[in-house]
Formats: sequence, structure tokens, C-alpha cells
Amino acid sequence: MSFAACLVMVKGLASSTQEITTMPLDITPPRQQTTTAELHYLIRTGERPARYVMEPPPGVPEWNGIDDPHNVLIEDARGREPEFTLDRNGFTLIKAPTAVRSFYDPDEIKSVYYPEVERLLRDTLGASRVVVFDHNVRNGGRTDLPQPSRRVHNDHTVSSAPRRVRDHMGAEAEELLRHRFGIVNVWRPIRGPVLDSPLALCDARSFTDDDLIASDLVYQHVRGETSSVEFKPGHRWYYFSEQQPDEVILIRVHDSANDGRARLSFHTSFENPLAPADAPPRESIEVRALVFFPPNA
Repeated sequence: MSFAACLVMVKGLASSTQEITTMPLDITPPRQQTTTAELHYLIRTGERPARYVMEPPPGVPEWNGIDDPHNVLIEDARGREPEFTLDRNGFTLIKAPTAVRSFYDPDEIKSVYYPEVERLLRDTLGASRVVVFDHNVRNGGRTDLPQPSRRVHNDHTVSSAPRRVRDHMGAEAEELLRHRFGIVNVWRPIRGPVLDSPLALCDARSFTDDDLIASDLVYQHVRGETSSVEFKPGHRWYYFSEQQPDEVILIRVHDSANDGRARLSFHTSFENPLAPADAPPRESIEVRALVFFPPNA
């Protein structure tokens, strides 16, 4: 199968009858932009890492983790897109235009983009049900919005992923948890091409669960759990250079299947040494969704 036929294109319509079709792409050979950049891992200590999103209690630091920066090779995956799949690597890039006009309008995101993402994941992954549960808009040029994250991380842990199902699916949760489920992060640039702070992704074949460090994320009324990461020299990192707004990266945050397929991939943004000095600040949206599969999937 050709590279063009392997990528999935979502037509930019917001109606419930929207169909997913495969469409040819411009496959002009890209200029490879493999680079070396500093990624920020975490030093493993005897103290559990915790980050306070709210004001921490008196005498408690906002973040007690110890940064561990390392210069690593980040390979450009442009021109090799079909090689990277969720089951093998924990991430993949697909073509997915959108009907959203403004990603800075929360109402439009929920009314138009959430249904788009749910359809995309159902059709792409063969899921029986998809439920988007949150999103985050980042803008490196605005102080009133979150900045690109410079910490190597995964959005959940094996403990917090099932908790998400119970938080959002109510009485259905226990039955849903009897079968395969997962959490997927759908990451899209709002403007492109992305030159500043692109997203680096770690190949799931190059790490084990022993590299993860469960870390608390503390809000006003809830304590969440994410995964920080301890540095290992064998980690293999990739990015898709000059990503455009009609392309999305699917990142496997969690998968309950324990049959040899990738169960997660961790990621981070990085300061791109190849970006021109006048590159516009990165703007992006990430949407996280619960993904449920048919029995025996």
C-alpha cells in the first residue's frame, strides 16, 4: 500500500454524517531535519514528585521534582509516516482536516471539534465508543495560556487511567473496565508549519515501565497522577518536522491490553535548534479521549 493511501483524511464537516475517507497526499520527498536537542527528564529520588496547579500549602514547594536535562538525538520522521503506529510505537501521524474556525472558542471546540475527534478515533482505531473528556490549548506567545511543556511525561499512569473511566462514565464504568479500553491524546497545531517547540515522541519499543516515575498533579479538589520519566540512553526519539494544522498526532496515553502491543508513549516539546530566530510561537491543541473497544478486540 502506498504512503498516500495509508494516511487517513477527515473531511472538514461538523455534521453527524461525516465520513472518513482515504485521500492522496502531496508526497514530495521532504528535507530531513534530524537534530539534537535538550530534553528534560526527572531524577528518581525517594520522594514522590508532586506539582501543585493551585497555591501549595505553606512551606510546600510548587514542584519538588529534580530536573535532569540531557541532549538527545531526535530523528525526523518525515517521509516515514507509515512506519509509526500506535500498536508498535505508541504514536502515529494522520491527515485530519477540521471544520473548526477558532480553537480559542471553547464552545466551538466542544460543539464541533469534540465530535470530530470522537469520529476520527472510532473510525481510525476501530473503537466501539469514544468519549472526549478534556482539552488544552497552548500558545507560546501568550502569557494567559499554557506554554509548551518542556518536561518528558505521559499524561496518565496505570492507576489513574481506570480512575478516569470511573470519573466520567458513572454507572457504566465497571462494565466498560471489564473490556479493553484506552486513553488517546490527539495533538494538533493551530497554526503551521510548527517550527518553534515541536513535539518529540519516544518510541515505545525503546523503554520499559521501569523508566516511569508516578507523579502527583494537585488541583484544588482533586489529586491526579501522571508519569514523569527517568533518563535512559536507549530511548529513541522522533518528531514530525513542520507539522501542519491539517495533521494530527495520536499519542497512546494508556491501553489496558497487555498482549505485546505498545501500551503508551511519553512525549515533550523541545527547543528546536533548526528553527529560524523569527519563527512564530507554537500554537496547539491537545484533546484527550477515553477509547473503548468491542469485546475480544
